[in-house]
Amino acid sequence: MADQQLTCRDCGNTFAFTEGEQEFYASRNLSAPQRCKDCRTARKSQRLSTRQMFPAVCAKCGAQCEVPFQPRPVEEGGKPVLCKDCFMAQRSAEGK
Repeated sequence: MADQQLTCRDCGNTFAFTEGEQEFYASRNLSAPQRCKDCRTARKSQRLSTRQMFPAVCAKCGAQCEVPFQPRPVEEGGKPVLCKDCFMAQRSAEGK
């Protein structure tokens, strides 16, 4: 596979879709990107900045935190909520 030049659907600039990127996308059955890196980054930032956050208390360390979903009490079938630090520590310990 040779590098491809694609046109960004947002800004209209061309960008390289490298051989390595093509292999990565193909291995995960993804379609080719439609936006350049700058436009993808801007779109992701916009999406994250408009996300509603909800207050919660970490089930592990007790710290106040915010999460991007409405937590339900464990007594009502909800799952324990972890702050970002505890979540990342647990994820690392699980090897993911």
